[in-house]
Amino acid sequence: MSVLAAATLAACGGKAKGPEAATTGEATASLYDRLGKLDAITAVVKDFVEERVAKDARINAFFGKTDIPALEAKLVEQICEATGGPCKYTGRDMKTTHAGMGVKESDFAAMVEDLKASLAHFKVGQREQDELIGALAKMHDDIVTAK
Repeated sequence: MSVLAAATLAACGGKAKGPEAATTGEATASLYDRLGKLDAITAVVKDFVEERVAKDARINAFFGKTDIPALEAKLVEQICEATGGPCKYTGRDMKTTHAGMGVKESDFAAMVEDLKASLAHFKVGQREQDELIGALAKMHDDIVTAK
């Protein structure tokens, strides 16, 4: 389940400054640049998937049969593209990906909470967090299918 597929890698170039670069970007820089580019997005996604979601009993069952490296790669692609980076998301659309999964509002909220925790862990600025969550929130209705 690539709930944020949210948010990859090889197609995107550039040396990232690190996740903490998110708070120092120029006002005219893209969200991708302000987040710290590909390396920083990759680090956040890895923390999000492996340290947050995998350990979150509220939602980790959704990922029991998931190819985690592939999920991480698609999330990085998606976040990179959604934030103005050079990547192109190559995964399935969110409606198809989440069909029949029974994702509820509370599941989606747990994912967002875990993502925010990862962003905070890397000291991503509030403005960038809000912009990223806003960009990914556009997928909500395709992901949340259960009441």
